[in-house]
Amino acid sequence: MIGKMRRRRLRDLSIVQNTPNSEEGNNEQQTVVGSSNVPETLDEPEEFQTESGGTCRVRGRMLLRDLYDLDPVERVKERFALEVSDDYIKKALGKRWRDNKSTLKKQYFKKDISLEEKLRNVPPRMLRYQWEDAVRFWNSKKGEDRERVGTSSSQKQKFTHTAGSRSFASVAEAEEVKSGQKVGRLQLFEITHRKKDGSPMTSEAGEIMEKLKEKKAEYEAIALSDSSVNLENIDNRIITEVLDLERYGRIAQMQANTVEKIAEVQRKYEELQQQLRAEAAEREAAAAAKEAEARAMCSYEELKLEKVAILLIMQFYLLK
Repeated sequence: MIGKMRRRRLRDLSIVQNTPNSEEGNNEQQTVVGSSNVPETLDEPEEFQTESGGTCRVRGRMLLRDLYDLDPVERVKERFALEVSDDYIKKALGKRWRDNKSTLKKQYFKKDISLEEKLRNVPPRMLRYQWEDAVRFWNSKKGEDRERVGTSSSQKQKFTHTAGSRSFASVAEAEEVKSGQKVGRLQLFEITHRKKDGSPMTSEAGEIMEKLKEKKAEYEAIALSDSSVNLENIDNRIITEVLDLERYGRIAQMQANTVEKIAEVQRKYEELQQQLRAEAAEREAAAAAKEAEARAMCSYEELKLEKVAILLIMQFYLLK
């Protein structure tokens, strides 16, 4: 009988168990399952209803039955206080989804067959409608353009390395354990950018390795005559000088061209401002000339009126 199954003792576990239906003052109470400080429980444990409709034991020893009664998501979420980052889960799921989609496309999406044959070639454990949606997208112009952009971007990568998913730090540590010597950045670059046969991953990587060697020989020659040169940090300096030039040289040139264009636009803007100011001054001068001419005309008319008035007055006195 399920109710009389033997209870397994949990040893050396640090799983934190929530008690969601406890009293209001004890809402934050948690118990460490398997530890020596587990509180005594009642003979008749209480149960509460979960959002999915299942029930969960809130006091007493935890049984496997209690977990299986829960919804798969709530199994952990409701019963245990586990700090899980949703962002991390979403990123991990997204990466697994993209990797799986890429694998399916390589294995089952053949370009040299008709669309009907592609639609019929459904991978195992995949629903037909999902496969048909994916095939129609890959076969569309938008899907082909996206694939072309991705292929072009991959071909432009200069620094393809052989570390895979391992970090450079773990690669360096493994090499130090193997050789018993400290691995510098120059040596690490060669380790992570060479194939198993010892050849460089790409021709660009080979050229960079040669530049790194030349730069190191140059600094070592300088150090022979100049005691102020510190060879302890020489790898970092060489890596910075060579790789920054390779990675950001074109960007620096683009920035220089952009600065020149900005200066040219600024110069043209200033010329236009000067031209506008000159035209405004000409308009003001023309307006002032017209105003002066109008004033002169007014003065002339006033003078004529004064003369006429004087003549009329003289005639009036003569007639008397």
